[in-house]
Amino acid sequence: MPVLPDYLAPDLDIVFCGMAAGPRSAAIGHYYAGRGNRFWTILHETGLAPAQLAPEEDARVLDFGIGLTDLAKEASGVDSALAPTAFDPDRLRRVLDRWRPRRLAFTGRTSARIALGLKKNPLPGLCRAEGLPPVWVLPSTSGAANRYWDPVPWQDLARDVASSRMP
Repeated sequence: MPVLPDYLAPDLDIVFCGMAAGPRSAAIGHYYAGRGNRFWTILHETGLAPAQLAPEEDARVLDFGIGLTDLAKEASGVDSALAPTAFDPDRLRRVLDRWRPRRLAFTGRTSARIALGLKKNPLPGLCRAEGLPPVWVLPSTSGAANRYWDPVPWQDLARDVASSRMP
């Protein structure tokens, strides 16, 4: 059983992929619910979501052309406590093949490294990976990663999405 459901649909501008549901998200059943998590705030501040959403409104992201998933669907907890076997990059590729979003964005460098099969964490920004839509590697929004926070890659992603929506 997945800890959190995927929020996916055809024709999405972007699918955000995290590592796994954190403890609070798993407890309440909603994405990015940890105290101090910036995900919902940065979505609104950058214009990726036209309204400020709360974790309990996570399903509404579909209304804004956004999807949500995780690398570990059947495990939860802090990243360092998750077993390597909890992550399923092949499932992520199947999801992307099925739904074909315009972009994939990892909400943390470690999730990008694991999903893309890299030896070290990639730098934030836009990158390419064979067989995937354009991939954005973003700084983690987790409160535990505050010292590494940088909104600029999130702003760059928002500009990319906005430019593709222009007539």
